Amino acid sequence: MRKAKVGIILINYKDYANRFLLDFKKSLNQQDYGLENLQAYIIDNCASSESLKALHSIYPEAEIIPRANGNYSAACNLGCRRAILDGCKYVVTVNMDTELDSSWLTELVKGLEDNPDTGIVQSKVLLYQSDKTEKKINTLGNVIHFLGFGTTTSYQEDDYEINGYPEIRGYASGCSFIARREVFSDINGWNEEYFMYHDDIEFSLKAIFSGYKIRLAPRSCIYHKYEFSRSVKMLYFMERNRHLLISHFYPTKLLFLVLPALAIMNFAMMFYALFKGWFKTWLKVNFYFLNPLSIIKIIRTRRKLKKLGRLSNSDFSELLVAKLEFLEIDNFLLRYLGNPLLELYWRAVKKII
Repeated sequence: MRKAKVGIILINYKDYANRFLLDFKKSLNQQDYGLENLQAYIIDNCASSESLKALHSIYPEAEIIPRANGNYSAACNLGCRRAILDGCKYVVTVNMDTELDSSWLTELVKGLEDNPDTGIVQSKVLLYQSDKTEKKINTLGNVIHFLGFGTTTSYQEDDYEINGYPEIRGYASGCSFIARREVFSDINGWNEEYFMYHDDIEFSLKAIFSGYKIRLAPRSCIYHKYEFSRSVKMLYFMERNRHLLISHFYPTKLLFLVLPALAIMNFAMMFYALFKGWFKTWLKVNFYFLNPLSIIKIIRTRRKLKKLGRLSNSDFSELLVAKLEFLEIDNFLLRYLGNPLLELYWRAVKKII
């Protein structure tokens, strides 16, 4: 029986390919799914003559597609549309700074084909180590905090065996997931307003609204050369998109119930921004939501999302968590003051809805 054709979507940004693409390509070429059943698409997301030359040199078999402005969501849309036009049944978005187990793709495809109710399947993402002897988890599927933050699960825990294809009650990590082409068509791909960060939450929630489940393929292992870093540009999009996500997706009653906590968090973020030297970025985020054009776009997006399908307040709240857990930004105040208060607040909200 002929295997389904799969499009592998890779996004390059500036020197990424020079740093990571060769090792990624080597591991992709070792897939037991068969190279004849897949096609790689590399979106050069800040294209220059030098980057295009490097991509063609490192990976001549891939289809190279140049873009100019660095919009990650738009790059994913471009790659997926090209793959679907080429007859791919499934599309995979995967980070270039990774290496793959030989059964990575086979297990992703199997996760979809064994679960007809499922639209998206995520790999087990492990932290990269050159010897791969002591395996640590990067994420087994991500969770959404009710204040709009996205965090990983089981971060830095020892790897362990997982049976079946457990459902992810949150969102699939954009590091490595496969989606049916029908999912992409039904939800119209990524919302390009997000540009970068929270794009995987936005994509996953639209799939859930459309009735698809998200699952983990625990035998589809990928090793992520993860680096946690901050930049002004990153902070702007992470903070803006956190609020954008809430504005777009939260049912009206839930939105009003979380507004007091959002206001307090925004006040706290203002002091944090002052202390860390990115107060101008915080102001830019807030001015975005005061712009009448932004408000109009938010209203239009909410209307479009209602057409995909609806979740009740209680069903939507089950996708959210109250505890902020991310070891890279863990501190005493968050652990012993912030999280207990957030959990208490969220329990009260869930009783009301």
